[in-house]
Amino acid sequence: MPSVDYSADFDWSILAVPEPMAMVRGQLGFSWLMLAERLSEIDDEAYLWEPAPDAWSLRPREQARTENVTGLGDWVLEWPREGDPERMRTIAWLVAHLTDVFFERWEWTFGGRKLRRSDLTFSPRAEEGIAQLVRWATAWQEDIAGLETEQVFIVGLSQATEIDQQAPFGHLVLHVNRELIHHGAEITFLLDQHRAIRSPAGAD
Repeated sequence: MPSVDYSADFDWSILAVPEPMAMVRGQLGFSWLMLAERLSEIDDEAYLWEPAPDAWSLRPREQARTENVTGLGDWVLEWPREGDPERMRTIAWLVAHLTDVFFERWEWTFGGRKLRRSDLTFSPRAEEGIAQLVRWATAWQEDIAGLETEQVFIVGLSQATEIDQQAPFGHLVLHVNRELIHHGAEITFLLDQHRAIRSPAGAD
């Protein structure tokens, strides 16, 4: 994938603004920057690489190991059911999940409030999957930036879930930030692990 300088889009001055929405946006923007700088390193092999047997992943619909899947196309995102054992996740799974998080929260806050994560179509190609993540992460950040300070306290500004409908909007933004920080760290760890396995130290 071609390298993109995401740091050019981050307004560092926001980290010095002493008000709640600036703090929320600063955390979101900086956390996205840390992940986005690594996304161009992910190729198709790393994208679908399974770090452990039976890892959750994107799979062709007919090869999914569970009926609990998300996605409209030929490739679907596997989801654990209640009681399923813990499994590791591929980079493809993590990218697709972050995509559905940003997409569904954007749709039910700033969009038409009609579509769900199940309406997404996923690709097994890293470039296409990452482009979709970038699209919805960017849309979310841009519309967050357009809110007034007092809107961070509005209850029900987002209608994505029952919890969102009952919570001040700032709690939802912080929840999405936590998803980004959590899964972004997993992606970068798996990328480093895959690189170490593919090119071990001392190898010719």
